[in-house]
Amino acid sequence: MEWGVLFMGPVGAGKTQAIQSISDIDVVSTDVEATDKTRSLKTHTTVSMDVGVLHLSGSDKLRLYGAPGQDRFDFMWDILLQQAKGVALILNHASPNALAELEHYLQAISERVPGNRLPLAIGVTHLDENPGVSLGLYDDYLRKKKIVFCGVTPPVIELDARVASHVRSLLLVMVAQFEMAARFPAISSPLTATAAR
Repeated sequence: MEWGVLFMGPVGAGKTQAIQSISDIDVVSTDVEATDKTRSLKTHTTVSMDVGVLHLSGSDKLRLYGAPGQDRFDFMWDILLQQAKGVALILNHASPNALAELEHYLQAISERVPGNRLPLAIGVTHLDENPGVSLGLYDDYLRKKKIVFCGVTPPVIELDARVASHVRSLLLVMVAQFEMAARFPAISSPLTATAAR
């Protein structure tokens, strides 16, 4: 088995770091010096994609792709989502607009992947910077809006993108969704999936 996982999310959420934490190869990065409002968040930003590889058992492997977080590079989202078998959506809990960013990316994915047929797992970074708000914020939003990908409400987990075991956990829940969809296709049928609104 060889399939691609796409890391998406806003600038500074930790996509590049997550890939670097688990890749078995040196990550191919297209980071350049930030020249726009992104500079206030970080000095460098991805403009095309990041690429890594995670070797599994035997000859199985995951190709890890990091999409740029800026909307002006969203043409890359189209290309990368066509290649992906799953999406890891990374959100920055310290952002004052975290829920709006969640909604924005769910909408962008739903528009590009009819029927929400890809497995999607959500990793939330920087929880220590906003300890007064729990992960339940995201779960509540997903359930209230009836957001379903690959037949299930996307799982939300705490993520420190610097810690390989955290990133692996995020990928494990995504792979579990993919395997369930393969074994029970009626459950994950696009006809039963509700698009993000």
